[in-house]
Amino acid sequence: MKTILAPIDFSGATDAVVEEAAALARANAGRVVLLTVIQPPVIAHEYAAVMENLEEITAAGERQAARKLTELEHKLQVEFISTESVQLRGAPIPLIVEQAKKFDADYIVMGSHGHTALYDLLVGSTTHGVLMRAPCPVVIVPAVQNAKSKKAQKPLAAVA
Repeated sequence: MKTILAPIDFSGATDAVVEEAAALARANAGRVVLLTVIQPPVIAHEYAAVMENLEEITAAGERQAARKLTELEHKLQVEFISTESVQLRGAPIPLIVEQAKKFDADYIVMGSHGHTALYDLLVGSTTHGVLMRAPCPVVIVPAVQNAKSKKAQKPLAAVA
């Protein structure tokens, strides 16, 4: 059974990533592992008063992510696709690569948010970081601008 790791962040790309991972699982008699990584916010010491609520805010985000993961997992299971979900907290790139190794993933399917090159230079690109470190092929689902272009765009396959 092939394992498809699908890191998702509940952005606009999530549905397309899950659909592509499901299609790959169907075609390869595989299973989908949905992965979301909650990044703890970085706060400077000047904002120590805000830090009291930080754990509460992070916990609320984790609860919401867990609910969404459960919904997506159920949706795939109704379609008879073997599915598992994992939720972690930390830096996305190393955790995605770590989980790909842990699950012996045959593919990683993830979205490209379509940021500008300047944004990626300043902030970094999770997809690019995973692509450079992945232990298996990475399927990149392009950012979708609108419903009309969604049908026209095909996933990009990249081999790590």
